[in-house]
Amino acid sequence: MNEQDRKLFLPETMPFILLRLTMILVFLAVVYIFYDIVKKGFGVISFEFITAPPRSGMTAGGIMPAILGTIYVTFITALAGMPVGFFAAIYLNEYAKRNLLTRIIRLSIRNLAGVPSMVYGMFGVALFVHSLSFGTSILSAGLTLGLLTLPVIITTAEEALKSVPDAYREGALALGASKWHSIRTNVIPSAFPGILTGMILGLSRATGETAPILFTGAAFFLPRLPTSIDSQFMALPYHLFIMATQHHAVEKVRPLAYGTAVVLVTVVLAMNFAAIVLRAYYRRKLRG
Repeated sequence: MNEQDRKLFLPETMPFILLRLTMILVFLAVVYIFYDIVKKGFGVISFEFITAPPRSGMTAGGIMPAILGTIYVTFITALAGMPVGFFAAIYLNEYAKRNLLTRIIRLSIRNLAGVPSMVYGMFGVALFVHSLSFGTSILSAGLTLGLLTLPVIITTAEEALKSVPDAYREGALALGASKWHSIRTNVIPSAFPGILTGMILGLSRATGETAPILFTGAAFFLPRLPTSIDSQFMALPYHLFIMATQHHAVEKVRPLAYGTAVVLVTVVLAMNFAAIVLRAYYRRKLRG
């Protein structure tokens, strides 16, 4: 390699080397954190830990109420956030005019994605707990988390719709189909893998949030199982927060806190893995 080729080679390869190095460092950091959590918490994972309620001031027993509470709240979050975000993305990308108002709406959605979750929690208290009189409950917490996931769902769904070529729309319209029919039969199926991925990633973020449910329904210690959407509940992220920082015997319950972290991380990873599998499945289906 002569001197001129060497000068061209370095500027082209150095950015890629730096990108790969950054990726490796982030991957190693994630692996180390996950290894540390599993190493310190796997020893307490057992059938009783998964299926039993906490007892003796949360120094013994399990986390079944927290697991069920997290599942119920995530279900309400999905019902509240996914349909609204999905249809909002369709409207913004397919029907809304390209004007100042639409740009302001999109900018507001992007800004809402960066709002701290604590602000959503306070808004949920004002709207759902007090104004609508839902009280501190699964319903209030789920609706608050639904608002939290809306910016993520709308943004990812709109980007997925934008990735569909205009020829898909124009071909259906040329054959006499209505605009909604072309969107429903051509655009949405093509964009569905990206839309589904954004929805599941939004829900996985909501599953690990503590601040929004802190004020809207999560209980410090509630060993009984929730009986309705009007009930207060225990949740894995809030239970972990209590065990790690607020418990009267923090050192004694440290292994239980790590065990709770293992379960919570496993749930979030399972949701992310489900997004990857479903996206791959629907992509293969579309290609077929």
